Amino acid sequence: QVQLVESGGGLVQAGGSLRLSCAASGRTFSYYRMGWFRQAPGKEREFVAGISRSGGSTDYSDSVKGRFTISRDNVKNTVYLQMSILKPEDTAVYYCAADRFGSTWSDYTMDYWGKGTLVTVSS
Repeated sequence: QVQLVESGGGLVQAGGSLRLSCAASGRTFSYYRMGWFRQAPGKEREFVAGISRSGGSTDYSDSVKGRFTISRDNVKNTVYLQMSILKPEDTAVYYCAADRFGSTWSDYTMDYWGKGTLVTVSS
């Protein structure tokens, strides 16, 4: 099992930047592929970005590609989401998630979830 705690959310102006962090418990962090998902008000939770166990491969939603960057530090047991050129439509609760055996980035395939951190982008 793994416990995930997100941090770094807040209020930011459109065009600004924000970095989210997700701290994971345990010494087996590198066994997990990690992803960021988000849920905007009135919408379904959606995939944002994912990263492989080693950090060598990443995937992004088309809506954030080129603006967001996911990374991980397996020594610190932490995954990051660097968000730039933020838009009001990026406003959502952002969730960190982990799984060991999945091969797709869907919210129902992830095994562990953090409780989320709110990102609000104003215009």
